[in-house]
Amino acid sequence: MTTATEHRTHEGHDHAHGEGCGHVAFPHGDHVDYAHDGHIHRAHDGHVDECGPSGHAVHEGHDHVHGEGCGHVAVPHGDHVDYLHDGHRHAAHEGHWDDH
Repeated sequence: MTTATEHRTHEGHDHAHGEGCGHVAFPHGDHVDYAHDGHIHRAHDGHVDECGPSGHAVHEGHDHVHGEGCGHVAVPHGDHVDYLHDGHRHAAHEGHWDDH
């Protein structure tokens, strides 16, 4: 499943994300995202974008329940927690899991 992402520049972000930068890195489509202070960042054309889905993408057929001790990396993201699972970020939403 591929989801479109918004292009929202994270203004005033002078930290360079990359291997060994100290933030959790994970694949997202055709690029790598970094979890940083409750945001998901993506390097893009010499600046950093806030990387997030545009629209609502339900992850169909996802029976696994994420939470503390579920075995997947938890990534704080705004007002909730995403879980890295099989190359996707999953977030709980109204009784189902969204694909972030």
